[in-house]
Amino acid sequence: MRAFSQLLDDLVYTRSRNSKLKLIGDYLKQAPDPDRGVALAALTGTLDIPAVKPAQVRQLAEDRIDPVLLSMSRDYVGDMAETVSLLWPSPEGETCALDDGSIRISDAVDRLRLASKADAPAMLAQMLDRLDVSGRFALLKLATGALRVGISARLAKQALADAFGLEVEQVEEVWHGLKPPYRELFDWGEGRAPQPTALDVPVFRPFMLAHPLDDTRLSLDDYAAEWKWDGIRIQLVHAGGQTRLYSRAGDDISPSFPDVASAFAFPAVLDGELLVRGDVQGGGAASFNALQQRLGRKNVSAKMQGQYPAFVRLYDFLFDGEEDLRSLAWIDRRARLEAVVDRLDPDRFDLSQLIEADSFQALAEMRLGVRDDGVEGLMLKRRDSPYVAGRKAGLWYKWKRDPLTADCVLMYAQRGSGKRSSYYSDYTFGCWTGDPGHGAELLPVGKAYFGFTDEELKWLDRFVRNHTVNRFGPVREVDKSLVLEVAFDSIHRSTRHKSGLAMRFPRISRIRTDKPAHEADRIAALMALAT
Repeated sequence: MRAFSQLLDDLVYTRSRNSKLKLIGDYLKQAPDPDRGVALAALTGTLDIPAVKPAQVRQLAEDRIDPVLLSMSRDYVGDMAETVSLLWPSPEGETCALDDGSIRISDAVDRLRLASKADAPAMLAQMLDRLDVSGRFALLKLATGALRVGISARLAKQALADAFGLEVEQVEEVWHGLKPPYRELFDWGEGRAPQPTALDVPVFRPFMLAHPLDDTRLSLDDYAAEWKWDGIRIQLVHAGGQTRLYSRAGDDISPSFPDVASAFAFPAVLDGELLVRGDVQGGGAASFNALQQRLGRKNVSAKMQGQYPAFVRLYDFLFDGEEDLRSLAWIDRRARLEAVVDRLDPDRFDLSQLIEADSFQALAEMRLGVRDDGVEGLMLKRRDSPYVAGRKAGLWYKWKRDPLTADCVLMYAQRGSGKRSSYYSDYTFGCWTGDPGHGAELLPVGKAYFGFTDEELKWLDRFVRNHTVNRFGPVREVDKSLVLEVAFDSIHRSTRHKSGLAMRFPRISRIRTDKPAHEADRIAALMALAT
């Protein structure tokens, strides 16, 4: 337990990507089986302990720690696992609980996974009694699955690949056919076995990605253009009688879209954009806000499927049965895709249309006119490009439309998590319902926690601390005097928010100390931009 806890501590306080890769890689090479497989599952978000929930951890802590002290400490620390690990009292009659190595992370996880919902809390408490602060922190992170150590599943897989001299794309291609503690993966990495196979398993293949376009001198003879739609990029995989939908990060999102999964029933791998139907008769796509109603849900009712009918706009063809098409030129894969679309349910699948243009100037004019059409911009794909994982220079380009901006007033702030737990880094901002001099009020229009530099974060944190007018648990209300220029990709009407608006990808682009709060934007101006 101590080695894993030290890894978590080191990851929290390490900012360099290469340093994080080395820390994870060193741990995976040194830790024994099955501990390292359990750790890898935790780092990639594939570890599931259904009998332990965050609310149970809080209840356990409140049974042993003054609830007021726990709540105030959690607000200050910013992380419940860290708070509980620091405040958890030693067992009666003992001056200190020590992690003497008797609890291995694999043993702890096995015990909790096999426990019933009724028995798991008491079992967790018994283990917490036997551990020191560091061990308790690691155990709670494992039990709840909320590591928050500043790494993604992709980075953890990259660390594994680097540590054992593998290609991360090869790891990705077998990942979903394996389960923790990933013994086959480590046997392959250490040369004891060949690469695991994933026959008849609907596994994920890494996506081909695009570079931002910074040169419009490309020849349209070499590149094809199509719209970049405002949904989420997915991969459809059918193998062994099963269908799965994977996000760009390799997450299985099939439970959220069973209607799409059930409509794809022949052996193939397709690449496309997941959207929600807007005007059903016209076949148009609704805004991202509509798609968001279904994202992340483990169970989607028939009513919700009817309200937000999902479909996929197809981009590319990776596998036809067992035939790997990725080495073919894009123009040949496109021809194969056009031929196969007729085999699919037209209510659930359609083809991304190519754009005919005589010049980049004509494309630029089209790009400026699509903001109201659920489009993020344009894609340019080299006609002879193979389908290769990652971003390869000169093959695909994305030409996104320019972001929208609005001047908003800072209203509330909350502490971040992990390395930002000491800073107020999550900001809620609003706009005026009318003229502030005539009884108008501020209504929240968005929340952002990135876009600023480290120095700007420190400045904003000081502002929040010095201008707090009210507190609501971990949230601080500030006086309404600071204007923030907020950039966002699009804005949509929403009945879930008091302002009637929801921003897509808001980020802080500038701190407007030069602008008085009463000159910030009005709700009506944003409503005019909403789709």
